[in-house]
Amino acid sequence: QVQLVESGGGLVQAGGSLRLSCARSGSIFTITDMGWYRQAPGKQRELVATITSGGTANYADSVKGRFTISRDNAKKTVSLQMDSLKPEDTAVYYCRVSALNYSYQKHDYWGQGTQVTVSA
Repeated sequence: QVQLVESGGGLVQAGGSLRLSCARSGSIFTITDMGWYRQAPGKQRELVATITSGGTANYADSVKGRFTISRDNAKKTVSLQMDSLKPEDTAVYYCRVSALNYSYQKHDYWGQGTQVTVSA
């Protein structure tokens, strides 16, 4: 069974940096894309960044120029480098991996989330 575990969250002052990492386990046939999402209290979960299996990255306008998504296939991880953090970035951050199973059916896998808190 596929599992995703996020790490690297914590408390940081505005202007600081954090690096989130998502490690996967279990068998996955073919990964199509990976992403990071976040959810602040009282708000909908929103897309932060995605990266395709070919390495193409996309970002929400609110984080462009500040966040960088990357993946390491050998380590089976996807990371999110967050620089110049703002209080508005405070949220629970979730890792998502989309993949085909061995029956060629697409499925989204989610981690449990990691808290990021940015103080003013």
